[in-house]
Amino acid sequence: MSSYVVNTKLQQQEMLKELGYDSFNALFVSTGIKKQLDTELALPQGASELEVYQELKALSMTNKVYPLIFRGAGAYRHYIPSVVRHITSREEFVSAYTPYQAEISQGILQAIFEYQTMICELTGMDVSNASVYDGASATAEAINMCVDKDHDQVLLSDSLNPEVLATVKTYYQFADLAFSLIANQDGVIDHDSLKRLVSDKTACIVLGYPNYYGCIEDIQTIKNLYPAIKLIVVTYPISLGILESPGALGADIVVGEGQPLGMPLSFGGPYLGFMATKDNLVRRLPGRIVGQTVDLLGQRAFTLTLQARDQHIRREKASSSICTNQALCALTSAVYLSALGPNGLAEVADACFQNAHYLAEKLTEIGFKLVYKTAFFNEFVTYSPFNTKQLDKALAKKDILGGYPLDDYRILWCATELTDKAAIDHLIETIKEVN
Repeated sequence: MSSYVVNTKLQQQEMLKELGYDSFNALFVSTGIKKQLDTELALPQGASELEVYQELKALSMTNKVYPLIFRGAGAYRHYIPSVVRHITSREEFVSAYTPYQAEISQGILQAIFEYQTMICELTGMDVSNASVYDGASATAEAINMCVDKDHDQVLLSDSLNPEVLATVKTYYQFADLAFSLIANQDGVIDHDSLKRLVSDKTACIVLGYPNYYGCIEDIQTIKNLYPAIKLIVVTYPISLGILESPGALGADIVVGEGQPLGMPLSFGGPYLGFMATKDNLVRRLPGRIVGQTVDLLGQRAFTLTLQARDQHIRREKASSSICTNQALCALTSAVYLSALGPNGLAEVADACFQNAHYLAEKLTEIGFKLVYKTAFFNEFVTYSPFNTKQLDKALAKKDILGGYPLDDYRILWCATELTDKAAIDHLIETIKEVN
């Protein structure tokens, strides 16, 4: 970072002299350190920029990067406009930290505020926080917003991402809460199973939209049947380019993984979790929230607001341990959404939808069979006429990352705007070839 300059040797000696020491060793002795290393550390000699680049480049070449990807399952490859990386790589964004001092943090505060606004528009909710660590932790935090001493039962769809379910289990492994899984029928919540589980102790129902299998849940019907129970919707944000927003369908809290909004796969991170809710739950929303106000001159200004200080200071009274956010990732998603605009996002979502349905059609022509008949967005499950793990290995040898094998006979496929008709036709011909 250009504004950072290390202390020179002369400056270090002047500081030591001011403290009354003639060397760092003498300073260390004064602190009570009795043993000091009397030899040089076994570190290699410094390398030139070119040498470091070449070594890192060689290491990166050991990664397997697939030109064609037909796998989602929680992380998705989308096209990222060049403007996204150009803006987010600016020094003032990359190096920005906690914006406690609003008077010198207006830029990053506004960036977070704009992100929150876009998440609210996307989800149909009233308020968003500044993001949390990932979609799975966002789901776990959303549950915490709903439970209380009179409502300690949580119902989760068994069609949620298994990693989300595992994270929730980890979060609450020592909590005195009752968790139950709602069975699915044709890929979506089975209403008979839900009816048997609901009680006057139920705090919330958690479901996917679309869910892990790509199926589209009927949010509105579930909310109409159980209006007093909080409804948490875990959503894939790109799908909201064409699907009705969860807020409009009755959701109380909407969460999800923000990686599809301008972030590369990056072998698993960093990502971000978005959280949005209705006004009546805003004071239970964890993390930080940026609000808009005016300064002493009456000009538009931004500041941290509705921040639960217990999370920073009185930890024993805190409802959440999260008191930071994924600011750079949140900025990335805001720039991505700004670059696309509402129409662009709808076009991306529509391309994902059309490509996925073309993929499903072509797969069924060569012996694959859809597991569920329920409407889907851009992911779907098929029975495979071949052993799924063997097929996966065969496709990998052809530089294709196939669908995710759920077991020996079922595959979870995914298509985005990057897996167009030509890519799908190539996949189909490759499957015919390797089998």
